Amino acid sequence: MPHHTPLIATIVAGLVLAFIFGAIANRLRVSPLVGYLLAGVAVGPFTPGFVADQNLAQELAEIGVILLMFGVGLHFSLKDLLSVKAIAVPGAVAQITIATLLGMGLGWAFGWTAGEGLVFGLALSVASTVVLLRALQERRLVDTDKGRIAVGWLIVEDLAMVLVLVLLPAVAGALGGDGATPSTEAILMALAITLGKVAAFLVVMLVVGRRVIPWVLHYVAHTGSRELFRLAVLAVALGVALGSTQLFGVSFALGAFFAGMVLAESELSHRAAEETLPLRDAFAVLFFVSVGMLFDPRILLTDPLPVLATVAIIVVGKSVAAYGIVRAFGHPNATALTISASLAQIGEFSFILATLGVSLGLLPERGRDLILAGAIVTILLNPMFFVAIARFKPWLDGTRKDVARTDMAIEETLTRTALQNHIVLIGYGRVGSLVGDALQASGKPFLVIEERQPLVELLRAKSIETISGNAAVREIIDAANLAGASWLVIAIPNGFEAGHIVAGARAANPDLLILARAHSDAEVDYLKKHGANLIILGEREIARGLIEAIEAGQTAAS
Repeated sequence: MPHHTPLIATIVAGLVLAFIFGAIANRLRVSPLVGYLLAGVAVGPFTPGFVADQNLAQELAEIGVILLMFGVGLHFSLKDLLSVKAIAVPGAVAQITIATLLGMGLGWAFGWTAGEGLVFGLALSVASTVVLLRALQERRLVDTDKGRIAVGWLIVEDLAMVLVLVLLPAVAGALGGDGATPSTEAILMALAITLGKVAAFLVVMLVVGRRVIPWVLHYVAHTGSRELFRLAVLAVALGVALGSTQLFGVSFALGAFFAGMVLAESELSHRAAEETLPLRDAFAVLFFVSVGMLFDPRILLTDPLPVLATVAIIVVGKSVAAYGIVRAFGHPNATALTISASLAQIGEFSFILATLGVSLGLLPERGRDLILAGAIVTILLNPMFFVAIARFKPWLDGTRKDVARTDMAIEETLTRTALQNHIVLIGYGRVGSLVGDALQASGKPFLVIEERQPLVELLRAKSIETISGNAAVREIIDAANLAGASWLVIAIPNGFEAGHIVAGARAANPDLLILARAHSDAEVDYLKKHGANLIILGEREIARGLIEAIEAGQTAAS
């Protein structure tokens, strides 16, 4: 019996080809994002063979954006957001202005009207949420000062684009597009309504949401059902995102971010982040596939110079503007370069704005094609900028004293601990904190490696030597002096990441005693294969404790 299953076909084709091309890219030592984008090109309408449903792919990609922003919000707080407002607000506004003017200049060179150039420039001014956050998360930068500035900058850009998307139809006639020329009163009224909706959304989330969302998840957590808790987390993330869009006119991404941020104040935030991680990764991949589907490779042959000029505005123009702004606010080179690299691409808001501009007669189809080409090329190039920053980081650290003062994480990766014959504890969550308390009480020398900056600051306040960063990075291993350590205790719950850490630690010290935790027999085998001496399987230890209690009870009864 024939079945019409465009949704299933789109998901399966997208994920399978993304896996194949992503694995090939990884094998070639290229970012897997390149593979995901090429998978999208392969199933897009501009290449022969199977063509996935483009509209369905974009809706699936929106789910990825929602879950990704919700996850970032879980690691953020209102205090973090307000702490970067002094640079994020003026920085984002200035950068949008500069990029828009550059885009208008290029549009003028093409012979476009001022209105067409304005829409084109605005589309080039806003960075992709998914690309920026994936880059920060892969490099463990979300919880650093640089990461907080980048996310705050991104939020301001999203708010600005919300205003643009609402006002553009109202002023289309005045800018030379389709529709009647509106009065000044009508424009001001549209602006006032939009600002009022955004303000109402913020009030609802910060006043009502801060009480209701944590209460709902605490109630579900007490039912003891992991399945129900996972469902509750997804319902909150997706429900708030959709509700905020329908009721207040803000973007899905912004609604999901604030939902995560109000939940971040709850002790359940880390568990919520773990539950959404698999879906978050899967749908983020579909986002890149959907972007690849929009790309017509022929434009690289028919319009090479305009494409190059568009890419130059995004990569050079925006980056130089962002770098200058961040440096002007007194931040170090490392921070300025990280922000510049984060913003040197465009994505989902650019596509929405380009589509709206074409429908309103405010952007020629050639402009939309150039925006799509610019997005693809800059997303492909973006990982290379971070690689370049990492390569030149020693030079920056050696020539800029302010880097060492303000960016402790970078300095620490280059400073070796003075401890010898010590214990290295990786991760200070629910398990790691119990181990750390016991080590501190015993007086044994130890240090902690932890990625989450709030925990790093808390540990330092307790006079516990702590290195901020990812223990899988070679510089972190050197800084912890694993070659001179006696024990390594890996308390993080991710078995795959723990395996990489074990392999690196074993290479640094063949005689090191390595303890790790696992959640399955497969993880136990994986960790043993990489060199762990002892692996604690949680379920097995619980069962052993229960059996010992039963045996003790039987002995006492007899």
